[in-house]
Amino acid sequence: MSNTPHAARRPFESNWAARIGWLLLAAYVVYAGSRLGFTWERFVVGLDHGGRLLSRMFPPTFERWQLLVDGIVESLQIAVIATFFGVILSLPIGFLAARNLMPPWVTWPTRLFIALCRSFHPIIVAILFVKAIGFGALAGVMALIVGSIGFISKLFAEAIEEISLKQVEAVRATGAGFLGILIMGVQPQVLPRFIGFSTYQLDSNLRNSTMVGIVGGGGIGATLFTAYQRFDYDFVLAILIVIVAIIMLAEIVSGWARKVFQ
Repeated sequence: MSNTPHAARRPFESNWAARIGWLLLAAYVVYAGSRLGFTWERFVVGLDHGGRLLSRMFPPTFERWQLLVDGIVESLQIAVIATFFGVILSLPIGFLAARNLMPPWVTWPTRLFIALCRSFHPIIVAILFVKAIGFGALAGVMALIVGSIGFISKLFAEAIEEISLKQVEAVRATGAGFLGILIMGVQPQVLPRFIGFSTYQLDSNLRNSTMVGIVGGGGIGATLFTAYQRFDYDFVLAILIVIVAIIMLAEIVSGWARKVFQ
């Protein structure tokens, strides 16, 4: 063993490329903020306006509870219908997008369609449907169906691509056809994850049903937007409280459903 002293090595080597990258990112953030008009004075003024807005919201009023209940019920209906049809349509699309089960000439167009569904926020899609079929819950349902297909189909296809092909080959060895392979070889492996995807999408659609309502897609979002326009900020706070309560309840129910069905 050599007794030649060696220079002490630093436990963490300097990564100058990463440091320069972070500095460039910080410089760009400052530059972008200046271009967008972000100033400290504007922030302080905004805090003052926000404080006055909050003061006008308290105390919340639930006098128009019937209008509030109607909006919440419609939002629930929009979310449930959109999730149901979104899940039903996502099943075959997810299978067609799985690269371990389908040839490339099938998977690539299907994945392009999924990417198209994922490219736009539900609000943008809702605006398009409102222009196409008019105001109301139907436009909101159609927009959320498109969003559900984009989300569930992608995750479902990825879940299928991660399955063990040994079980698939075992079912195929029995002489089963393609449908039998899907039912006996693929479905048992992906069903728990698919249930988790579906319950999460229901929770997400419940939140998004509020946003699409703001642009004319029906539900409690339309009631919220009308209250803002009429400066009924105490009623706005009541709507927000109910929305938060519904979302929290939906989170509890979805968590229970995942434990029961998985």
